[in-house]
Amino acid sequence: MALPGLRGTDHIGFTVPDLDVADDFFVRVLGCEFVYSLGPFAREKGEWMQKHLGVHPRTVMRRLNFYRCGNGSNFEVFEYEAADGQAPQPRNSDIGGHHLAFYVDDFDAALDYLRAEGLTILGDPTASASASLGQRWVYFLSPWGMQFELVSYPDGKAYEKDARVLLWHP
Repeated sequence: MALPGLRGTDHIGFTVPDLDVADDFFVRVLGCEFVYSLGPFAREKGEWMQKHLGVHPRTVMRRLNFYRCGNGSNFEVFEYEAADGQAPQPRNSDIGGHHLAFYVDDFDAALDYLRAEGLTILGDPTASASASLGQRWVYFLSPWGMQFELVSYPDGKAYEKDARVLLWHP
């Protein structure tokens, strides 16, 4: 049995070290729309933060911002003051490692733009093969080191010819 009533992904949440830097990156650099902000949230007593969020009970969630980025999922971006310290940014190979991929219509123009913004690009663009034939992608880093991906497949991917279910495509 599947999750009753599942409609899709509402948002993706993640933590950044400085929400002002992240806001500039999401709004000015990527072109996402800021929607609203909440916080701070802290608990002087009790275990609410630990019970509901899985963090140290005295951790302070300084602020969170919600962003809408084109036709994809929304982002809930947190800035915490962890009472028990913070772990480093996970790599893709670490448990909990992740990246966010942004689809663009003109891959080369978008890549040139990211370079002009001074962002770190990881390697050269890759042309996918096999089921993903038709796709180009490259990873890049946010100012705080989080991994993002630039991806485009304007003529679709090879798997789509025979697929019963399609992945997202604009």
